[in-house]
Amino acid sequence: MIIKPQFKLKEYENGLYLVSTPLGNLKDITLRAIEVLDKSDYILCEDTRVSKKLLDKYHIKSKLISNHKFNEKKNLVKIIEYLKSGKIISLISDAGTPSISDPGSILVNECIDNEIKIFPIPGPSAISTAVSISGFSDKFLFYGFFPEKKRLLSNELEKLSEFENTLVFFVSPKKINKIIPEIKKNFIGRKIVFCREITKIYEEFIRKNVSELELFEKEPKGELTVVISEKKIDKKVSQKLSESDKNIINKMINKLSIRDITEILSQSASMSKKEIYNYCLKLKNEK
Repeated sequence: MIIKPQFKLKEYENGLYLVSTPLGNLKDITLRAIEVLDKSDYILCEDTRVSKKLLDKYHIKSKLISNHKFNEKKNLVKIIEYLKSGKIISLISDAGTPSISDPGSILVNECIDNEIKIFPIPGPSAISTAVSISGFSDKFLFYGFFPEKKRLLSNELEKLSEFENTLVFFVSPKKINKIIPEIKKNFIGRKIVFCREITKIYEEFIRKNVSELELFEKEPKGELTVVISEKKIDKKVSQKLSESDKNIINKMINKLSIRDITEILSQSASMSKKEIYNYCLKLKNEK
């Protein structure tokens, strides 16, 4: 039996294509990504030396333009002119999905302002890959890279520690030992996974309780994707309602049932349903 294709692939339109590339193993590229890169008039590369290994493997001869964080603003005028003249331009990073903690967002916004079409070509992402093997909740916040200054780093981690879901961020190997003490300070009681060299020969996933963390004896090779587990909250432990919580309930009490208020607030608050219910009941009895 011969199965005929249901549609014929149309010619690629001119515009900016955000093409995801392999994290390490060059076989992880998609067929569509290869096709788009081959059809491109220009490919914007974070590091042309890194990208050339991938492009040579798949015999892609498109012209390369170096486009990294130090020159992406300077490139804008030239690239927008190319796009307006009808060129097909692809943007890739050294690994993974471009414009996420990598160069690209400046160009994307410039294209939006100039009403130039943008096309995502999905593929590998260290973020979703790390979360998928973590064993943690799939409700997560991706932060990216932390600020350089110690005070800002400390403040950011303290704020993130209040977030109840899984956390994901990137850390360079040179900075990981600087961040570990702050993680131990703010995330005791949670689990952590360090993902390094994902899809490469020396791929490694280091799983620990945050309380057991120690500094790396040797600087790890390659950028790390770090995943911290969701915050476990004991809903049975009753906490006193704050004045802010009481004000919210006071505004809701005449509009919703006690049951509805209890269900809504217990999802976002760290106190038990019983605490919320009893306060609602008290308000109703006073009227």
